[in-house]
Amino acid sequence: MLNYRHLYYFWVVGKEGGFARAAERLGMAIQTISAQVRDLERSLGHQLLKPAGRGVVLTDAGRTAFERAEAIFQLGQMLPHDVHRAATRRVVRFSVGLSDGISKLAAHALLGPVLKTPDLHLVCHEGEFEPLLAELALHHLDLVLAGQPAPLNPNLRLLSDCLVVSPIDWYGTNDFVTDEQRSRFPACLSRLPVLLPTGHSVLRAALDRWFETENISPNIVGEFEDSALMSVFAARGLGVFPVSQLGGADVDLQPSLCLLGHTPTVTEEIHALRNRRGEQHPLVQQVLSQRWVQSPD
Repeated sequence: MLNYRHLYYFWVVGKEGGFARAAERLGMAIQTISAQVRDLERSLGHQLLKPAGRGVVLTDAGRTAFERAEAIFQLGQMLPHDVHRAATRRVVRFSVGLSDGISKLAAHALLGPVLKTPDLHLVCHEGEFEPLLAELALHHLDLVLAGQPAPLNPNLRLLSDCLVVSPIDWYGTNDFVTDEQRSRFPACLSRLPVLLPTGHSVLRAALDRWFETENISPNIVGEFEDSALMSVFAARGLGVFPVSQLGGADVDLQPSLCLLGHTPTVTEEIHALRNRRGEQHPLVQQVLSQRWVQSPD
């Protein structure tokens, strides 16, 4: 193990340019400092200092050691402040589970007001519905956002509210979203490359029913669990994709995307699930206040 006391004495000698000035700064005998620097050199196996006039200068190895010591002890000087700040500031921890079947763009919109909380420590877990419910029941999560309500299981003691009922819009790049394609929507989805949520998504099931009702055989070129990732691929020209109108607010982050058409009879639901203890969390209440329910046209 590196002896950091020896390293500190070497660092002071290097900053002061000599053993005498270092001894004066440290209030120690020159011989003591010199002996401990020699111990450091022996432990590293290289000479770090060499005489120069009435003082010393760094060798090539010494310059490398000094640079590392400079970084180490600058961090050490910050340590008391950082520890005091961590011990005295009030961190607001908020653990949220995101079911992998919901639109992450819409989930981000629901969490938007929470992100302004001072000293927020947000932890987001993405996963399948049942494992997230287990984590919620064990109080490892404060809230779960999912595409379905909590099951009627008295042992879980979970509560849920429907926060989002949002119609679905379709977006794509200018290569696909032309006046002609807009006029032929939704029939154009049989010809345009289409990106969809994966099969386990509640939204995918609703879209499949809608395709059947409209007699559309979509030209599916990609399937995604994450709507945000789907929007990135769409913005790069892979195809057109569906997103809830609430999540569509974040589509503006991809300026190359344009609105292709509306499907007001297809909606995405997002439910907020929590346990009874978590219901007292102030940020849970803040999310619950963000209801976005729009009736189909």
